[in-house]
Amino acid sequence: MSDTTAEATSETLAEDAAVAGGRRDVRRRLSAAVHRHKAVSREGLTERLFTWLFTGLVYPQIWEDPDIDIAAMGLRADMSADTRIVTIASGGCNALSYMTAAPVRVTALDLNPTHVALVKLKLAGAAHLPSYEHFFRFFGRGDRRENIADYERFIRPQLDEKSRTYWDKRPAGFRRRISLFARGFFRHGLLGHFIGMAHIAARIYGVRLRDILEAPTMESQRRFFDEKLAPLFEKPTIAWLTGKPSTLYGLGIPPAQYEALSGGREMRFVLRERLERLACGFPLTENYFAWQAFARSYAPGEDAAVPPYLKRENFAALQARAKGMQVLNASFTDHLRECADASLDRFVLLDAQDWMTDAQLNDLWSQITRTARPGARVIFRTAAEPTLLPGRVDDAILARWDYRAEESLAFTARDRSSIYGGFHLYILKD
Repeated sequence: MSDTTAEATSETLAEDAAVAGGRRDVRRRLSAAVHRHKAVSREGLTERLFTWLFTGLVYPQIWEDPDIDIAAMGLRADMSADTRIVTIASGGCNALSYMTAAPVRVTALDLNPTHVALVKLKLAGAAHLPSYEHFFRFFGRGDRRENIADYERFIRPQLDEKSRTYWDKRPAGFRRRISLFARGFFRHGLLGHFIGMAHIAARIYGVRLRDILEAPTMESQRRFFDEKLAPLFEKPTIAWLTGKPSTLYGLGIPPAQYEALSGGREMRFVLRERLERLACGFPLTENYFAWQAFARSYAPGEDAAVPPYLKRENFAALQARAKGMQVLNASFTDHLRECADASLDRFVLLDAQDWMTDAQLNDLWSQITRTARPGARVIFRTAAEPTLLPGRVDDAILARWDYRAEESLAFTARDRSSIYGGFHLYILKD
């Protein structure tokens, strides 16, 4: 073996070892968040299956309505540039959208390294792609071969080494991960595959889900749901599948959240209600979540509904602010421990608390309360309708926060994603 070959082999082995070590660390942190039962138990096995699945791409698009987040956080264009938001990153749609609404400083955190790599890819694209058309083709369509050339020329040189390695890697020796953006990005990941399987299941029973997108009015949307979609939940196979927690892993729902979502009811009835709201609750021209569910893409056309970060009128603001966003592979609570007292203004927890034990919730909220500035706001979603904090988080901590019950109900009603039972807003008391 030549010296050059030996050196290259050594570097490859070192890189593989670092990647393996990183995966072990990620699984350790995910285990702390998800695992509640012994590995040898049935529940423990399902939790570990979810942990294994959750280390890859889960959400090509996240399913929390960013317009609701922006309104609940009170984000405005005239806000102080020192306003600091800490949010769970997920696929980055909401974190990037916050920056289009106000000149805020955003720190996005995620235990999943794939989501971290995705958000960094989006930030590099926003900062360095030459036009809005390039940016939207890449992240709004995600199905053009030209995207790969744009990646090589404009994005790849700007990525940090870990993110560049992630997107360049060829899992199992096949195509590079970045090729997803030439092959229909929104059809991939756990969520993309779950939606794809839902389409196949519906077709077995003679229903083309995307046909609802031809409905011209909300009345015709309702008719399609009643005649085509609702009967699917009476099928024995659908009832059996939705009754298994592992079936919903594709929605990013771990076993503990499955229990909260079901509330003791048959899961098929819960999912039927959520799908009914998605299909009938809003005009399809305004609801890109419905388009993602029924077409696995955004609607065509310049004026189609898309997340705020993908809108033409917001691109200049996104470009200007993209470099100021921090993205970390870290847990929310651990990050807050490193923050100074009274240093943060907004906290976005998505639905992560549904996963937590009482001890984890108290640890999280003690850190939120310590780091919150006067008037700070916390927003989150829950699978069930009520807020999950009373009776679980220490009364002395909750006494410092004002739960905006009526506003929370109103925001829940406006949330177009229709997946969650409740949206919740807490504001730190003076």
